[in-house]
Amino acid sequence: MNAEAPRPAIPFYRATTDECAVFEAAHRHRLPLLLKGPTGCGKTRFVEHMAARLGLPLFTVACHDDLSAADLIGRYLLRGGETEWMDGPLTRAVRAGGICYLDEVVEARKDVTVVLHPLTDDRRRLVVDRTGEELAAPASFMLVASYNPGYQSILKKLKPSTRQRFVSIGFTFPDPETETAVLVAETGLDPARAGGLVRLAGHIRKLSGMDLEEGVSTRLLVYAGTLIAGGMTVDRALETAIVAPLSDEPETQQALRDLAATVYG
Repeated sequence: MNAEAPRPAIPFYRATTDECAVFEAAHRHRLPLLLKGPTGCGKTRFVEHMAARLGLPLFTVACHDDLSAADLIGRYLLRGGETEWMDGPLTRAVRAGGICYLDEVVEARKDVTVVLHPLTDDRRRLVVDRTGEELAAPASFMLVASYNPGYQSILKKLKPSTRQRFVSIGFTFPDPETETAVLVAETGLDPARAGGLVRLAGHIRKLSGMDLEEGVSTRLLVYAGTLIAGGMTVDRALETAIVAPLSDEPETQQALRDLAATVYG
């Protein structure tokens, strides 16, 4: 008898409130879920964690300006002189009974939300016009979308009629203790050095909206911590993982360096 393949490890995620319980409840009751929060605060890692925790396949779509309904559902492709239908990630997720995660859904074209509507109400249907199929989503299927409300433009705003089709969880950056624990787990840094990065992030986030479009993300802190843990000097790690990614303006970059100097002495 062949041994069963080991189950993949669950990606690390440190809960801040009851978001894991809300996700599980939404999945159990077959409700679509919308995650709202700033860039790099852990939304995507949260979905990866929950998909692994529930033992479901995850189909992630990074939404962008050119993403169309056909990109999600599928299209006919020419292969070896013959036309062959190829399912898109949304269709594959419905067939597999997995989770389809639309990252930054507001970046997608407007025809995408129209396709989602039958999947976000009690119909739970996906219509594949090109093949004439109408797929009923199995009980395990879940639609999850995310966006950053603070980064919307007038032209890219999630319509209330779409928002109200989802239950929603608000995300923000973790509290200092939690964020420090995340850095320790993700980078291998000791708590003291991880805490220094978190203190710096706290100061930078207070500048958000004045000199910066957005505060430093937990993701960037992980990058900086990874470089430091790998032997790079603190100054160089902060320059490449925090200062340069946050701004192209020389004056703002210098202000960030000065702020780092006050934190690290």
